[in-house]
Amino acid sequence: MKPKILVPKGFNEEAVELMKETAEVHFFKGSTPKERANELADADAAIAGGVTEELLERAPKLKVIARFGVGYDDCDVDAATRHKVYITHTPGVLTNAVSDLTMLLILSLARGIRYADRYTRSEWEKNLKDYPSSGSDLADKTLGIIGLGRIGYEVAKRAKAFGMNIVYHDQVPNKAAENDFDARRLDLDDLLKQSDFVTIHCSLTPKTTKLVGDREIGLMKRSAFLVNTARGPIVDQKALTKALQEKRIAGAGLDVFEKEPIALDDPLLKLDNVILTPHMGSLTREARRGMALMDAKNISQVLKGRVPDNVVPEQRGLVVTKE
Repeated sequence: MKPKILVPKGFNEEAVELMKETAEVHFFKGSTPKERANELADADAAIAGGVTEELLERAPKLKVIARFGVGYDDCDVDAATRHKVYITHTPGVLTNAVSDLTMLLILSLARGIRYADRYTRSEWEKNLKDYPSSGSDLADKTLGIIGLGRIGYEVAKRAKAFGMNIVYHDQVPNKAAENDFDARRLDLDDLLKQSDFVTIHCSLTPKTTKLVGDREIGLMKRSAFLVNTARGPIVDQKALTKALQEKRIAGAGLDVFEKEPIALDDPLLKLDNVILTPHMGSLTREARRGMALMDAKNISQVLKGRVPDNVVPEQRGLVVTKE
């Protein structure tokens, strides 16, 4: 019998056809974690998230879980390694999409696009008053990047084209960014104090959970903006909301939230100094196709007895076999 792969409904047809060369491809029927765990009981591979010890115990044939995205904070990698299951992800293919959205949020905050759109729709024709808001240039402003990996580097490249000064905070120096963009590496406190815009591009880990909280926000300039297209829990959302309400910083652009989808009664939705998008950083045709094809390749490699190209960092160098 061919191996069995489970994928989400509506998954990329091109990727499905590639996986059919080595396996039978089935679509998940259930929508809840419990329903999906039951379906995984006889699967060899899946494109999914939410990998837990309990799920792995109920799926003895499972060899690989492919994440549709670069983040895998919802996966227990240690448990997967114990159960001899690879966790793969899709680094690189969504870098441009997320970087573009980050710059869109920075530009929109700098020029007050949210207010401008509303003014044009409701007040401009009435000519009751002159346009009351003025934005700012990006040239000579300082962009602070928290996490200068693939996406952070591409954001720096885009920001440098607008004439911004680049500072960054990362555990590992990025010599390429320092050479290419004159980026300066700072500790987190100094980055927050000096930056006109702060953008987050680090992974969500226990160490980075609520990395930016009330104390850190308090170090930012009152004229500064915070952008987060990484993971919601990296920022203390309650503290950020309070700072925005009190106008202790100028505004924020958020594509991610502590809980998703964000509740319609969340106080963030009532604020004028924040731009919100629905976790759409990778939502371009090009990125989604690339992610699907990379998942298909990762799974096919495992089912052919090979180590997948895009295993998560914790499993690099690991060769697992399952009877």
